[in-house]
Amino acid sequence: MKAEKEYRVGIYVSLSRDDERTGESVSIENQKLILTKYCEEQHWEIIAIYCDDGISGTSFERPGVQKLIEDAKDGKINLILVKDLSRFGRNYIQVGQYTDYLFPVIGVRFIALNDGVDTLNSDNDIMPFKNLFNEFQSKETSKKIKAVKQINAKAGNYLGAYVPYGYTASPEDKHRFVIDEEAAENVRKLFRYRCQGYGFRKIAGFMNEKHILPPRDYYYLKTGRESVGYRNHLWNDVTIKKMIRNEVYIGHMVQNKRGTVSYKNHKQIDKPKSEWIKVENTHEPIIDTDTWNTCVEIDERNCKPRTIKGAGEPSLFGGLLRCMDCGFKMRYHEENHIRKNGRKVKYINFMCGNYARSGKAACSAHIIYQQPLTEIVLEDIQSRAKRVIEDEEKVRQELLETLTKKNVAQQKADKSLLQAASKRIMELERLTQALYEDKVLGNVPEGICKTLIMKYDAERSEKQELIQELTEKLSQTAKSENDIEVYLKRIRKYVAVETLDREMLLELINCIDVGERKQRGQQKYRDIVIRYNLVDTAG
Repeated sequence: MKAEKEYRVGIYVSLSRDDERTGESVSIENQKLILTKYCEEQHWEIIAIYCDDGISGTSFERPGVQKLIEDAKDGKINLILVKDLSRFGRNYIQVGQYTDYLFPVIGVRFIALNDGVDTLNSDNDIMPFKNLFNEFQSKETSKKIKAVKQINAKAGNYLGAYVPYGYTASPEDKHRFVIDEEAAENVRKLFRYRCQGYGFRKIAGFMNEKHILPPRDYYYLKTGRESVGYRNHLWNDVTIKKMIRNEVYIGHMVQNKRGTVSYKNHKQIDKPKSEWIKVENTHEPIIDTDTWNTCVEIDERNCKPRTIKGAGEPSLFGGLLRCMDCGFKMRYHEENHIRKNGRKVKYINFMCGNYARSGKAACSAHIIYQQPLTEIVLEDIQSRAKRVIEDEEKVRQELLETLTKKNVAQQKADKSLLQAASKRIMELERLTQALYEDKVLGNVPEGICKTLIMKYDAERSEKQELIQELTEKLSQTAKSENDIEVYLKRIRKYVAVETLDREMLLELINCIDVGERKQRGQQKYRDIVIRYNLVDTAG
């Protein structure tokens, strides 16, 4: 008579996030009790109990299950015992790879007690369906959780773990914010520095020099908790950049910006902007809209001025001047002269960056001195402000007419393209449906069907991207009237201004095109085009 095989059992128990509300029936202790008792009844030796608590069953990257599989491969155990298949995993493909291929090859028996699954028996036809059902259940649970989160996000309820720096959770509702004035003043400093044209790294340096606690240190100080695994107690450019681009500081809640790849793959990824959930005016803003818009315009311009030697601050026109002929940024330059009386004099000028780098073969110098340029720009700002004060309605109508004429032709072309792309997507849907029907009827070979489906899908994706781009473009055109109102509000503030400063220039001006000096008869002149934010040269 053949001796009965001696089994060395590895018991596996788990409780995933999906099971947390199920109750005591699937608790870790309950599973251990049931499985241990079964082993005693069978007179099997228990080698180890492997456990995973609070980790999703859709992933096999679990410490307990990885150790279980490692010990099975090493021969330490030859029988794996679980309460049911869903305890082992909820990805039916991966579960099948282990139970149908790996375990039989290495001589390991697998038992899912409540499901009646035992790989020693050949009659396990129900197992694939059980696995599929477990995965379906996990998928449905994931959908429900996401739906609840989206409902809360659309209601303007904050779902993050940490309240943004500058705010605290409201005592009445933890999903709402109230201003923390101590931290809020530091937030305002960041935005003021940015409005003056400073880069993110430079702003971080200012905050560190003033010994202001960065957000995480401030959080731990306020909560009285100890910071674990956090070493760099300093501000950095990444933190500054995230804060200055965070709409929470103008009173809006923007969520759903990141998420997992799928219910199976829990890797966090950035979501496209079209999937973000934005709810406006959910709490009191720390930053006013004008300050926010100025920072956005600086970001869009990608203005990176050079700092003045020894001063550590950007030059007045740094990053704003552009060569009219080649398009290169103008480069800051200093000239130091000694007069006959021994007095040292410094003159600041700007020259074409292309010329400064590559010489006359690239472009001409386009040298312009800061002092006369300052006078020209100041006079233009004063003139525009005066016109608005004298007859704002007339200026408004002129701006509307100019911008409308410029946009009409482009709008017409964009609308035509949008209509054609939408029509083509509908046609692709019909073609795809017809192709599937022909395949089912046997009129089209499977290989040709797959090739055409891939081609249609690629074209559909391309057209959808075009539609999104054109829709955004047309919506931007509709902003013209609002842009004009913002411009008028800004320019009228400077009717009595006597000196230029960098913050004013960044708020008003997008760029200044500088032409080369020319001569007509005895008269020398140059072209200078000042392009204002929101309205360009109009007005």
